[in-house]
Amino acid sequence: MSTPGRRVTSAEVAKHSGVSRATVSYVLNGNPNQSISSQTRQRVLDAAERLGYTPSAPARALRSGRSDVVLFLLPEWPIGPTIARLVEDLTRSLAASRLTLLLHTHPRSARPVADLWKAITPAAVINHQALTDDEVQVIRRAGIPVIAPSYQLGGAATFADFQHAIGRTQVEHLAATGHRRLGFALPDDDRLLAFAQPRLDGARRACTRLGLDHPATQTVSLSAHSATQAIDYWRRTPPRITGICAYNDEVALAILAGMRTRRLAAPHHLAVIGVDNIPAGALTDPALTTITTGMSALGQHLATAVVNTLAGKPIEPGPDQDLLQLIRRDSA
Repeated sequence: MSTPGRRVTSAEVAKHSGVSRATVSYVLNGNPNQSISSQTRQRVLDAAERLGYTPSAPARALRSGRSDVVLFLLPEWPIGPTIARLVEDLTRSLAASRLTLLLHTHPRSARPVADLWKAITPAAVINHQALTDDEVQVIRRAGIPVIAPSYQLGGAATFADFQHAIGRTQVEHLAATGHRRLGFALPDDDRLLAFAQPRLDGARRACTRLGLDHPATQTVSLSAHSATQAIDYWRRTPPRITGICAYNDEVALAILAGMRTRRLAAPHHLAVIGVDNIPAGALTDPALTTITTGMSALGQHLATAVVNTLAGKPIEPGPDQDLLQLIRRDSA
């Protein structure tokens, strides 16, 4: 048995299995060009399992010329249903190419991100607004490709335009169903401002284009009490607000809970539209009208972009505006 806290070496595996270190290396790395008997191969595998041997990732990267780890860097965002869905689909797609995803949310107050990627030496880095331009250039000079998610909307490939389109789509739906005075429910987590602010900007621009007043904003935490306070404000603000754009489905569900507290019904008293199409939205009463954000398609695109980059192939354009789809249900 190995000493706790100490990595078992291939030399120890060789000693316990009675073979050379080269044979251990051939077996554990699955080298197809070596003739090793099945008995010897099994003896090596049994010894490695018994000792708790795990190969060194840096050593494996040195032998193969690259790591099999793809480092996914996010800012200090909460991992809600949308990001979780993206990570799940990206993990699954990369695994099909024998690549492993490592997710890291990086607060600016933490140790330098260079400490992380230098220790891991990843095959590639996916950067979702976590790195400065200078940090990206440093990583690329080290020979590690850096890939950013590409949201294609109307020919533009920017994160902000994608978020603007979400707020615009919410307003356009509410306006098309007869609502002329709108509210916007913001999240109470400052870490989400990178999403919330451009969505609100998109809603404001849509209101201006349609000849409507800008939405009346309220911050809503995920509680019926907080939502009730916001609902009371919206209903006493003249002219009375009749449609609510919620930052996401979770905030929208809080609003519906607050409405039940006040014995109000959607969409008769307030129409509510969310974002993300989480499963719980279809199960509430009334079912939540929402907007999909296409995280599965984005995850598949990112995985393909990583694989193509590592193979020296061009990256195909990102998913287009079909990422955003209105799901019409009963709340708006």
